[in-house]
Amino acid sequence: MNEQIAEPAARYRSLGVRPIKLSGQLTAGALLLAGLAWVVRAVWEVRLAVAGEPASGPPDQGDGVHRALNGLEDSYHLVTSLGGGAAFLCALLFLSWMWRVRDNARVLTGQAPKYAGIWVYLGWLVPVVNLWFPRGIVADAFRTTAPERKLPVSVNVWWGLWVIGMLGGVGIIYRDSTDELIARAYSEVWPLLVSDAAVIGAAVAGAFAVRAVTAVQVERIRQGQRQGGVAESAAVGTAEG
Repeated sequence: MNEQIAEPAARYRSLGVRPIKLSGQLTAGALLLAGLAWVVRAVWEVRLAVAGEPASGPPDQGDGVHRALNGLEDSYHLVTSLGGGAAFLCALLFLSWMWRVRDNARVLTGQAPKYAGIWVYLGWLVPVVNLWFPRGIVADAFRTTAPERKLPVSVNVWWGLWVIGMLGGVGIIYRDSTDELIARAYSEVWPLLVSDAAVIGAAVAGAFAVRAVTAVQVERIRQGQRQGGVAESAAVGTAEG
């Protein structure tokens, strides 16, 4: 019995369908981890704002001079480093997941993807197109796999919050150095917290989006496996008859 179930599944994989469930789970988890890292980051920025700037001034004194960091400032450096590591892991898993859902949509339906594979990477980096290409790849994979269903709201929420952070220049990739962020927390913490909120919201919405797109592909793959098993059983029954 197990062999009969495994044969259609193996044949389906041979067509080029890539396992997607675990990739989706890992990616959604990494997004939530990144969101949690930014929650911790926001807490530290509030702590800096409450503590107030030391009498010695900001860490970056200008003209290449940096004073010694106090304990709270030093711990903020650690928090941002850990957050950067979580964001890097999230990026790797997300890109891998995007490749899988894009390729699976093509194999499952026979339709050519709307976006060339190179845009899975360059779509995040090239100015202007990075405002919609990544979302487009995810949306195209969903619509191709399940054309009868509406695009999940989480996809648009995720991307809208991501773009807000990106256009604000502070999102998940800050242009300022960590010492400059510390100085901003002392003088104007609210813009930093608004940016953190956008990143956290994008991470949570992104996790829901990944789960939704993954779910329709898992369903489509299982449907194909069942149909393959039924077709095989019918063919065997015909031959025996």
